[in-house]
Amino acid sequence: MTAGVPLFEFADTPDPARKTGRVLVIACGALAREILAIKAANGLDHIDLTCLPAQLHNTPDKIPGEVKREILAQQPFYDEILIAYADCGTGGLLDKVLEDTGTRRIEGAHCYAFFTGLEAFDRLEDGQLGTFYLTDFLARHFQTMVIEPLGLDWHPQLRDMYFAHYTRVLYLAQTEDPALEAAARAAADRLGLPFEIQKTGYGMLTGFLKNTSAA
Repeated sequence: MTAGVPLFEFADTPDPARKTGRVLVIACGALAREILAIKAANGLDHIDLTCLPAQLHNTPDKIPGEVKREILAQQPFYDEILIAYADCGTGGLLDKVLEDTGTRRIEGAHCYAFFTGLEAFDRLEDGQLGTFYLTDFLARHFQTMVIEPLGLDWHPQLRDMYFAHYTRVLYLAQTEDPALEAAARAAADRLGLPFEIQKTGYGMLTGFLKNTSAA
């Protein structure tokens, strides 16, 4: 288990006896804090949460199978299951799983898009190519989610090869947290890129969670 990165988490334990009215969110581990915060702020007590490993983003071909396994395991317990994943590099294969299982996910190609809003993200992309995006999660776990998988601790000379075509780091901040902003700035410094910040809040994620059968 990689230190500091949530691998698998139950926020609540499902109970077959309370199926009526319960909604399960199967989420990427990178969204656990955000979903729990939205639940608490909006009184979404009918929602339970289970998270799959955030590290699946390093092997996106595995995401559809892992999501399907969890859907099939949990369907007997819940009236509705929501998938808090965007396409996340699965090339439409996650959507095929959702079609087969009668579940639905949040819109967007990735979490950057649903945090900013889809049209706003398109404008960001059009406005400046070569952006490396950070979220609160990635700022918090930059070492374990970026530096270590790319081998930059052991081969720092690879940095300029990996990031030669990037022009900036853009931190999409979900929360007002000076420590996270400082971590994001340090990440940009480590990559040798200019730093920018845009405060997005939780974006489309709040509406997605509130739009449930029991809400």
